[in-house]
Amino acid sequence: MNDTLARLAEVLEQRKQAAADSSYVASLHAKGLNKILEKVGEECTETLLAAKDCQHSADKSELIYETADLWFHSLVMLSHLGLGPDDVLQELERRFDLSGLAEKAARTHE
Repeated sequence: MNDTLARLAEVLEQRKQAAADSSYVASLHAKGLNKILEKVGEECTETLLAAKDCQHSADKSELIYETADLWFHSLVMLSHLGLGPDDVLQELERRFDLSGLAEKAARTHE
């Protein structure tokens, strides 16, 4: 599964350096962080709506499609900021030995 993320991260890094008119990802980078964040927010909303619709439907394809869009645009955001999927995967890995409730309590006391 991580192979897909690694391949996508590699493509995103290549496209970050490309001419804005040569790819969608390059055009997002050229427009800057605010445009990328706008797309992440848009995809987040579409994912939430698809999840609500999914609750009442046997067809899960729209939720999967919108989640893929959300992940994609989140990876573009990370790439723009010099990060990648490995950074997020490492954080998730770190959390395996933590109680979710204890970790949340520690954050609220900072």
